Amino acid sequence: MTNMTDSDAAIGLQKALEMTLGHVRPLSAVRVPLSEGLNRVLTTDIRARVDSPSMDASLMDGYAVRSADLSGASKERPVGLLQTGIAAAGSRPGLVVEPQHTVRVLTGAPIPPGADAVVQEEFTIQRDGLILFYEGVESGRNILSGGSDVAIGQVVAKEGCLLTPGILGMLAAAGHSHVDVVRPPEVAIIGTGDEVVAPGEPLPEGKLYASNITTLDGWCRRYGFRTRLCVVGDDPAEMFQTMKQFIDQVDAVVTSGGAWSGDRDMVAQTLQRLGWKQVFHRIRMAPGKGVGFGLLDQKPIFMLPGGPPANLMGFLQIALPGLLRLAGHNHTGLPEMSVRPASDLKGRHIDWTQFVFGTLERQNDRHVFHPLLTRSRLQSMAEAEAIVAIPEGESRMATGAFVRAQILIEKTSFMF
Repeated sequence: MTNMTDSDAAIGLQKALEMTLGHVRPLSAVRVPLSEGLNRVLTTDIRARVDSPSMDASLMDGYAVRSADLSGASKERPVGLLQTGIAAAGSRPGLVVEPQHTVRVLTGAPIPPGADAVVQEEFTIQRDGLILFYEGVESGRNILSGGSDVAIGQVVAKEGCLLTPGILGMLAAAGHSHVDVVRPPEVAIIGTGDEVVAPGEPLPEGKLYASNITTLDGWCRRYGFRTRLCVVGDDPAEMFQTMKQFIDQVDAVVTSGGAWSGDRDMVAQTLQRLGWKQVFHRIRMAPGKGVGFGLLDQKPIFMLPGGPPANLMGFLQIALPGLLRLAGHNHTGLPEMSVRPASDLKGRHIDWTQFVFGTLERQNDRHVFHPLLTRSRLQSMAEAEAIVAIPEGESRMATGAFVRAQILIEKTSFMF
């Protein structure tokens, strides 16, 4: 167990993030159907088992021809070919295109042997039992070659790949129905304090609902993590038993409240009694300075302050990246984009990283960040679409200067 006197000093945000990610390893692999693979991370390279398409196929409704037969065709001297059948998507190639003949093909139909091009039907006309062609065509026109989308043996997705809908479709085309992915973490979210009540329970006078754990639960579920929620009062025995029980059942624990070192801040004290390995406690960031991180039985524990802004910021900047690494993600931060502040963003602690909640507005080719500085804590958090950081060493971000913003709500109107 790390000596508390050696770790009381707050560390920089970047150092805290590096230390967090350096202590977290992805979970084991699990095999799931493609339908359950969305936004999961592959644990192995995947190669195609089949060609897709499995044979040359028509890209158009039209006529399969020998390109040499249409040499010299023009509006003045059209070439007439005799149609010998029709082929549709899913049919087996049973027709052959002989010289001076053609086969009617529908989109996706296999190209009959002998043909090397497809002419779109709008460039033909039927007359006197023949199909008339008014211009020539080069070999390969309107043909999708077998294996051109996916070829047998081709690596179609690499280890560490985040599975998107498009990649899942390609894996299906490559002959796969299941994938090996990192198991999604199960996270215990523990709200602490005698003053908080679980949502749905009667609310005694002087107490408040544990909204923090609902917010954190929403973020975890957004990324596909499984969650268990509970509220624990300021009782050392109850806290000890709850923490001990969860550490045996889940992959990570996130606590809300009791993160400081006062007489009623039970989380840090309980973790010490349980013998956790503290990595750090306190970060030079505002809000969120009371964030702590460590390991208990090799499982990550994220200790967050109870104040809603500090709670959320600690989660977004430290706990969420750690949980994403646990789930196998290579990119563990929130999505970012370049914005311009609508007004100066001023900080109070030049030696700290300071965060500002705000909304985004598209103005011509620019994205403007409007800080939410005068709203209530919960309203600002609920309405925020982005976060801008005033980094250590800076006291202000000037109006109109390009800065990076972390995106909380992705909307089409934000995109470049």
